[in-house]
Amino acid sequence: MFDAFAKVVSQADARGDFLSTEQLDALTQLVADGNKRLDVVNRLTSNASTIVANAARALFAEQPQLISPGGNAYTSRRMAACLRDMDIILRYVTYATLAGDASVLDDRCLNGLRETYVALGTPGASVAVGVQKMKDAAIAIANDSAGITPGDCSSLIAELAGYFDRAAAAVA
Repeated sequence: MFDAFAKVVSQADARGDFLSTEQLDALTQLVADGNKRLDVVNRLTSNASTIVANAARALFAEQPQLISPGGNAYTSRRMAACLRDMDIILRYVTYATLAGDASVLDDRCLNGLRETYVALGTPGASVAVGVQKMKDAAIAIANDSAGITPGDCSSLIAELAGYFDRAAAAVA
């Protein structure tokens, strides 16, 4: 896993180049937005159980067949596995947000996840809907301006949304 700094340096080193002005500007902006990034990650981490529980509740209200007898989340063991997977995805989204790079999300969470769900008979489309519901809840929490570093967070929120979209696409 590379953070944004290591990734840029590694790419420049592989080409035998100095960092470009554009790369330095992007890294400078990453540092300038560091407190906002930490605020968002802290909010998501502090509210993780609520985000997962509310997303699952909304998913099961929309798709009650999942929790009906024979459904993929029927029985407490299967429900717990579903909630665990949603929690893991959210955790890796927060890692990616903190690092400013999706590689940790891809490498340690998403690679092979669709294949695992297919092998287990888990409906990927339903998982993707659950991820989108977590995205909606996470963005609402991250966008709450009370008690966080002031400033425009639109690009950071778009980045966060992109990580959730990436996760949803990986399992659908």
